[in-house]
Amino acid sequence: MKLHLTLSSCVRATSKFSKCTKCVDACPEFIQILDNLPTFANNTGVEAAACVGACPTESFSLSGFSTTEFFFTFLESKIRLISPKLNVPCLSVLSVEHLVSLALVSEETITLDMSAYDSESILYEQIDARIEEANFILFSFSDKQLETNMQKIEHKTEEGVSKQDEEEVSSRRSFLGSASLKGVVKHKLTFDEAIEAEELKAFQLDRATIAKIREKNIPDKRKILFTALKRAGVPEVFEVLPEEEVSFISQKFVDDSCTNCQICYRICPTGALSTDGKFSLIHFDAMLCVKCRLCHDVCEPDAIQMQPGFEIKELFEPTQRVLAKFDIKRCNECGNNFTYKGGEQTCPRCLIEEEEAIFLHQNALKMKALLEDKKEDT
Repeated sequence: MKLHLTLSSCVRATSKFSKCTKCVDACPEFIQILDNLPTFANNTGVEAAACVGACPTESFSLSGFSTTEFFFTFLESKIRLISPKLNVPCLSVLSVEHLVSLALVSEETITLDMSAYDSESILYEQIDARIEEANFILFSFSDKQLETNMQKIEHKTEEGVSKQDEEEVSSRRSFLGSASLKGVVKHKLTFDEAIEAEELKAFQLDRATIAKIREKNIPDKRKILFTALKRAGVPEVFEVLPEEEVSFISQKFVDDSCTNCQICYRICPTGALSTDGKFSLIHFDAMLCVKCRLCHDVCEPDAIQMQPGFEIKELFEPTQRVLAKFDIKRCNECGNNFTYKGGEQTCPRCLIEEEEAIFLHQNALKMKALLEDKKEDT
């Protein structure tokens, strides 16, 4: 399996101001930021699987494996064990959203096989943290929980599984058998050594990529979560979870320092932030937010802020909230609409042009006076 990056989906490709480092944080030995874009050695494969589950916009993937396909294939099977020895190249390819969704739609408890990982490794800690977060979120509105297993499991066909299911499991086991990550953390090369072994992949922003960046796309894992939540019972009481405990979604507010520069909703990769035809307000859909923080990174006055708590109600009753409203008027000079904040009804652009015209006029008068003084001296 080879690691792939869909550059048009990466938030760092959307803006040079992006500070997203989730892929590097997940795989510091295999991924680095070069010229503001993620890069990795051409021979990088399943050892960097953690970035697949960490990326908020699903920019990373592994050849020959699809998390979306796995989700539906797993549900169709009768086996409720997820293991790198059986049906996934690594548990780290699954995001918190995937884990929550799997738990919600499965009638039986799902067990995740952790026996292939060193309990003291960074990879184990990352997978364990995702499972813990998924269970924390599930606990706030459901009795479903994910289980983990640290003991070696003999992956025998379960009693009652049909011959067709046996063949499907055998096929997947054969395909993914070489992808086991047992002990890989201890033996993998450092990032620098990987660079020496093979050159880094070169990613560039060509016209085709830029055109795709402008499209608003919701990751498949968010669509899956939204569908799974419809099958879950609506809780009688909606809890509010600490913002820092939820990694994949957020709620926001905008303070009075906002200038309505329009960058946040123009640059949002999923359309979670939007406006109306007159640019007179900022809408926000929490259910579309992937918490990439790009809107925060590009906001010059830091006007857009993260709400301290995330309301679970948003998962079941998503609403489009108005974060800010603006008084839009037509400029008396150029006729274009602008955000009016009192005083003369002239847009900022015309005010700048007027100031420049006054400056040039005054400068011309000074030059004329200097020339006249020189003539008198001669």
